[in-house]
Amino acid sequence: MILKLLSYNIRFGGRGRESRLAEVIRAATPDLVVFQEATDPRVIEGLAEATGLSVWAAKPAHSIAYISRLEIAHHEWHYPAGATHSFLEIQPAGSESRVFGLHLKARFSKWSERRRAREIRALLDGIKRYQEGFHALVGDFNTLAPGELLDVRRMPAWIRALVWISGRDIQRETIQVMLDAGYLDGYRFLYPEDKGYSFPVWDPHLRLDYVFVPASFAARLKDCRVINQPAGVSLASDHFPLLAHIDLG
Repeated sequence: MILKLLSYNIRFGGRGRESRLAEVIRAATPDLVVFQEATDPRVIEGLAEATGLSVWAAKPAHSIAYISRLEIAHHEWHYPAGATHSFLEIQPAGSESRVFGLHLKARFSKWSERRRAREIRALLDGIKRYQEGFHALVGDFNTLAPGELLDVRRMPAWIRALVWISGRDIQRETIQVMLDAGYLDGYRFLYPEDKGYSFPVWDPHLRLDYVFVPASFAARLKDCRVINQPAGVSLASDHFPLLAHIDLG
């Protein structure tokens, strides 16, 4: 079975932009959407109804939520020590595979990057029991992969100041932790030369949204792309969503 998995940061809960968000989701025709900044369950319930992905779960003040057209056997929020946000475990019915949705701490500086690295290590420690089976980690990692360009000139002044006082660049520790743990950066694995920018929609120059799968299951990842259509996607959120096609086996 091929799972069409959409990761989407809907910005500040999505309130007031539900129709635009629903239009983007319907156009992508996903089976499962994992949201970040989904802090208002009423928005998620409305999106489930508007898109026909009628299975859903959300919690007030929790960043991660989902909607699905598939039956979900199990879902659970987990709370790693020291993490800014909880992460969400989702198990589609009829499969042992799992999807983990996450949203790491924001802001660009060497201090926030160290915090993100601690968060991802805590998450990986929490899912050790799944390491032998297929699983995917998706979400807004709020950081850059090693070797990718940070054009500070295009950042807001307050971020430029943070970057400047913390060493004129940012560390790339978080994604390196994932790679060292044996995961593939899905988009970069499939499209090594493409930029894959997902943020911000009005001036895309950062790749903050990722899907990771264990390297031993690379063949399960069939496609991964940034969704920048329909035209209304630029009004729905400040992130473009990321769509992965994954063989659940």
